[in-house]
Amino acid sequence: MLSNMACSLIKHKRIKTTLAKAKALRVYLEPLITKSKNDTTHSRRVVFSYLKQKEIVTELFGEVATKITDRPGGYTRIIRLTNRIGDNSKMCFIELVDYNEVYVKDTVEKKSKRRRSRSKTKSQSETPKNELTQKSSEKEARLEDNTQITTSANTSDVPNENESVDDSNNKEKGTEISNSDKKMDSNQNSDEK
Repeated sequence: MLSNMACSLIKHKRIKTTLAKAKALRVYLEPLITKSKNDTTHSRRVVFSYLKQKEIVTELFGEVATKITDRPGGYTRIIRLTNRIGDNSKMCFIELVDYNEVYVKDTVEKKSKRRRSRSKTKSQSETPKNELTQKSSEKEARLEDNTQITTSANTSDVPNENESVDDSNNKEKGTEISNSDKKMDSNQNSDEK
């Protein structure tokens, strides 16, 4: 039974059967398809001993084997359908993966190979990115400081009646202190360099 189902699947590329038979067929057929990748007399005889039809073996080693050369396994796909009306058994389609135009992409994109060791050019290209991110974060911090200064300047230009002159003097002292702190930080940074 599995031999006839395998021959029908190779010939028609898709058959409708029960789920249990499809799972058994997958186990039966996929090693034969893998053997068809190696086109030798011995592998043809082994596959013929399972399938027993010359035309199907010729088609398997010719047309099917050329389509599946790049695929490492998983040559069949099971698509479940609704249950059969008479005995309520689970039905499905089993098909060869490379022959379904709906699921197959026109161009197969190959993955680029990954390198395990770090190269010198890669480490050099990473440093400018880090510097750019540091520079952009510094610019963002400056912009935030500028917006805070402008908003405080706008509010301090027009003194409220409740504010006293002492408060404005304290604000000026605070800005002088923060400026001196910035100068000290810059001196320390230059010493560290």
